Amino acid sequence: MIYLRLVAESFRFAWQALRANMLRTLLSLLGVTIGIFAIISVFTLVDSLERNVRDSMSFIGEKVIYVQKWPWSFGPNYPWWKYFQRPEPTIREFRQLERRLTMADGVAIFSDRGGNTFKNGNSSFSDATLMGVSYEYNRAMEVPIERGRYFIPQEVEAGRNVILIGSEVAETLFPRQDPIGKQIKVGGQRFSIIGVLEKQGESMFGGFPFDQMGIVPYLAYSKMFATGPNGVGSAIVVKGRDDDPGLLELEYEARGIMRTVRGLRPRDEDSFAMNRPEMATQAIGGFFEVVGLAGWVIGGFAILVGGFGIANIMFVSVKERTNIIGIQKSLGAKNYFILFQFLFESVFLSLLGGAAGILLVFLLTLIPQDMMEIGLSISNIILGLGVSAVIGMLSGIIPAVLASNLDPVIAIRSK
Repeated sequence: MIYLRLVAESFRFAWQALRANMLRTLLSLLGVTIGIFAIISVFTLVDSLERNVRDSMSFIGEKVIYVQKWPWSFGPNYPWWKYFQRPEPTIREFRQLERRLTMADGVAIFSDRGGNTFKNGNSSFSDATLMGVSYEYNRAMEVPIERGRYFIPQEVEAGRNVILIGSEVAETLFPRQDPIGKQIKVGGQRFSIIGVLEKQGESMFGGFPFDQMGIVPYLAYSKMFATGPNGVGSAIVVKGRDDDPGLLELEYEARGIMRTVRGLRPRDEDSFAMNRPEMATQAIGGFFEVVGLAGWVIGGFAILVGGFGIANIMFVSVKERTNIIGIQKSLGAKNYFILFQFLFESVFLSLLGGAAGILLVFLLTLIPQDMMEIGLSISNIILGLGVSAVIGMLSGIIPAVLASNLDPVIAIRSK
């Protein structure tokens, strides 16, 4: 009970100090408010942007390895001349990987080409992307189907003219109709629609435009566009198993098979690239770390000013209440009681400033955004209040120690 009474009395002193010098206190807390606002707003924007970027890049898959001609690079001075003469992955190499890989949960080959026109009678959809895929593509990558079904093995192996279309294609060519079972013309050939993909919306980083896309069996795609070494580029995607979390065994196995199929000698460099989604996420993570550091630096200066303001309030408060401190000590108050009283007041004031900064960030998140959804997370709220509490303790510790060490006789005589 004594500790509850101590907290209650400390809260009462802090509230009285705030009410007695409202303008001075608010001006002093402005620095903490601005600092917390700067830090938490930056972290909120970074978290929201990172979440939206990762969602936008979900099209590259999870726990997968891409076997491609070109390696992914996210820095300057890309040495394209080193990779220009590399051959594209072929259907033969895909068959070898599909047959010989033991650590894979799925292997698929795919190729895509933009600038296509889909037609249904007098209606047309221009600049659509057409993708050709092997049967296990839906195991290696997510194929979100809203209506209809995915390919069956016989359709893929025979290269039949069946197609999955995106939501925008369906809405344009078949307004207020069910497109399942109907036909569209692509590149002069008729394809039967067996499924409609779920609406994905706009993506910040592009990727596969599923809403404006048609997906057909790889052999049907090869009849329309030349694939292989001198044709449209293809890629082989390999899905890892759950018991190989780092995909290291899968990568070693796939690399060994590809080198054997291409007849590379032990000293020869790989004539293919093994790309992994982690390359993209690491590059993005480095960018967000820099932005977060900038937020700490910008907010740190404002918090420093706010900390000095709170310290100034506490020094003035100690001077104004010296006589009261002397009376409390003469009545038996311990040093830790006085110390806790002023330290609590300092933390309380700092938390008020921090809460005001967090409230401003929350109000900003309520503004509708077209590009991305911005949300204030619980972790950022805890971070803001935690930083405020630490600033309050650091700002009030010296005045609190001075107050707790006052001589009661001298303190009572002061005016």
